[in-house]
Amino acid sequence: MDKRIGVVGIVIEELMHISEVNEILSQFGNIIVGRMGIPYRERGVNVISLIVDGTTDEIGALTGKLGKINGISVKSALSKK
Repeated sequence: MDKRIGVVGIVIEELMHISEVNEILSQFGNIIVGRMGIPYRERGVNVISLIVDGTTDEIGALTGKLGKINGISVKSALSKK
């Protein structure tokens, strides 16, 4: 299966789920090339951006697990090749 490069944006609105998000990200560490996390205290949210390099199945599994958590918003954009 072909690998794709992409970005994943994560907004954590319910801060009690931060450890659960970090656990999932650790499980998928093999496809994460880079990560930037910003605590936006004025708005009471955390924002994480990921650079990923993996198959669509791997990236979909990552975003799917994250998307099932209440208070977490996830969006991804992948290269066409």
